[in-house]
Amino acid sequence: MDKPFAHLTGGIGLRKTVTALIAGCAGLLFVSSHVTAEGTNLRSGGVEDLRGLVVDRARNTALLEAKVNSLESRVQTLTVDRITPELATKLKVLEEKSGLTAATGSAVQVTLTDAPRKPGDTIPDGVSADDLVVHQQDVQSVINAFWRGGATAIQVMDQRIVSTSAIRCVGNTLLLQGRVYSPPFVVTAIGRTAQLQQALREEPGVILYREYVSAFGLGWQEKMLSQVTVPAWQGLVTN
Repeated sequence: MDKPFAHLTGGIGLRKTVTALIAGCAGLLFVSSHVTAEGTNLRSGGVEDLRGLVVDRARNTALLEAKVNSLESRVQTLTVDRITPELATKLKVLEEKSGLTAATGSAVQVTLTDAPRKPGDTIPDGVSADDLVVHQQDVQSVINAFWRGGATAIQVMDQRIVSTSAIRCVGNTLLLQGRVYSPPFVVTAIGRTAQLQQALREEPGVILYREYVSAFGLGWQEKMLSQVTVPAWQGLVTN
């Protein structure tokens, strides 16, 4: 007998290869966080070698992800005729709630940037180089504020994120779903813009970051978008 959920389980199975590689990268990042900051504050250095390794792993992950997407497309083509209209309706609702479909609406967008430095610039006494760059906890604080503000969809750089998304930092580079990004970091949230902005003003981590903006010149830009489309989540739907 045909299995109506075959296309879902097949897609999940195909992503196991990518998941394993991403998990390996994440494991390396957990170690770096512990070594550089004893598991708490990520504003510390000593991870340059690890950064290169993560970039290399992310490049391999991107190649594997492209192959997975191609195979998933083939699976979808082979199984689409087996889904009843009733099941298709239920799947659509679940996909929307899980972030598996694109979302469109008004949004608030925040851009976080390292403090500008020119060659030969000296660092003031009592300030470390890591005080002058954007870190994981800074991006995560913006995301937390948006969730609290009732965001219906959030995008970091060019990727949709969901409640189970893992964002990691190596130095001042960001690792998200096997891809590595350098600042400036852009976070976009769809929802009631007034509530989203209020949540940003009340989020402790954002308040702290903006103190660094005033003290050390870190970048913060906040703007309203009348309409934006956030892409669908491309990762696994299970942990």
